[in-house]
Amino acid sequence: MNADPYIRTHEGIKSPPTSFAGKLKYLGPGFILSASVVGSGELISTTTLGAQAGFVTLWVILVSCAVKVAIQLEFGKQAIRTGETVFTSLNRLGGPRFGKQNANWSLWTWLFLWLFKPLQLGGIIGGVAITLNMAFPSVSIHWFAILVGIVVAALVFKGYYFFIEKMSVVLMLLFTIFTVVAVFMLQHTASAFTFNEVLEGLQFKLPAASVGFAIAAFGLTGVGGDEIVAYNYWCLEKGYARFTGPFEDTAEWRARARGWIKVMNMDAILSLIIYTLVTAAFYLLGAAVLYKRGEIPWGFEMIEVLSRMYTGAYGAWAKGFFLFGSFIVLFSTLFSALAARTRIFSDLFGQLGWIDFFDRHQRRKTIAILAWVFPVLWIIALVWVKLPVLMVTIGGIITFFMLLIIVYAGLHFRHRQKQYGLESSKFYDVMLWISCVSIFLVGFYGLVSLL
Repeated sequence: MNADPYIRTHEGIKSPPTSFAGKLKYLGPGFILSASVVGSGELISTTTLGAQAGFVTLWVILVSCAVKVAIQLEFGKQAIRTGETVFTSLNRLGGPRFGKQNANWSLWTWLFLWLFKPLQLGGIIGGVAITLNMAFPSVSIHWFAILVGIVVAALVFKGYYFFIEKMSVVLMLLFTIFTVVAVFMLQHTASAFTFNEVLEGLQFKLPAASVGFAIAAFGLTGVGGDEIVAYNYWCLEKGYARFTGPFEDTAEWRARARGWIKVMNMDAILSLIIYTLVTAAFYLLGAAVLYKRGEIPWGFEMIEVLSRMYTGAYGAWAKGFFLFGSFIVLFSTLFSALAARTRIFSDLFGQLGWIDFFDRHQRRKTIAILAWVFPVLWIIALVWVKLPVLMVTIGGIITFFMLLIIVYAGLHFRHRQKQYGLESSKFYDVMLWISCVSIFLVGFYGLVSLL
């Protein structure tokens, strides 16, 4: 049996690679995050914002991707420094505590906000079902949603880390190729965008009519609250903390920890580049085609409207191209999001005293059960609401509020919890504060604009 990635032992110690090629072999957690964010954030929320506002809010998308990476890095560092899961660390935050296990307020708040999150994933599973229904109209959207739920649950049910990583890398490569080809195709149509239009989107304007979609897009694009939390688990399961070994007050332990932090930094930065490029490309597609036509993707017509970005210029064959790309993008989000949520909530249940997360048998059993429970909730949400874009938008707004908890936690990890001799540089601290302040300012700006 492989070593438990959530338990650090001296037997699991491994020296970090020092060469670029050596570090490449240990990348992976960031790629799983990239596969997770592209469905709800890029294809649906980002494209809808572009359709609503045109090029003017491109800056929201770029800032959203850039400012959150410092928080993501802090959660990765916390995993390597302590070997702790997210909710173990969150349970040490200050503030009120409730329940039999005397759990911190942040755990209960997260659990409450999550009650609205099945809407978001229900919208995404609806998007996958719609693409399949458009290709095979004889089968209803609801039946395809059930089929997709069964498939994604089966993949995650016994999917251990390395299977999830490899699957995510394949999906990531496919949707990246799809996006690059899509933008190239667009530039050879009447909807081609210009450099001046792109510059217009970098002037930090936010039309009042687009505030709700902008906040949702800010919550969903790049890494959101869910993905930042998930990054901790993927870093642990990749082995960064286990390779560092149990804390020892020695120069050797600190050197080893810093080495694995450098690997983690490289993983996060490369994934940032990938999902920023893909996100910006999807935004430009929505702004260049749908905004100019006055078409907003909505309801079960969402994918049909988005597909018109291509069919008008290239004919019916382009619709098949778009349907295939849409399926890959949306399915990748379902797959990686389900894999992450099974771990996040197993850990949360452990901190609330409902299971023993660090008992490997109990943890795997809970992950397996949740792999089936969550898709059922998503399907119920889809059948109930029937408006995928609205569902994803509501989920994005909730994700933004989750992000505020994550910002507070990240600052607490850095400044209030033990650093084990691994204090960050002044430059990193400045970037972390810029990241946190930017997230709060965007939220405040959005609230004022709404009022």
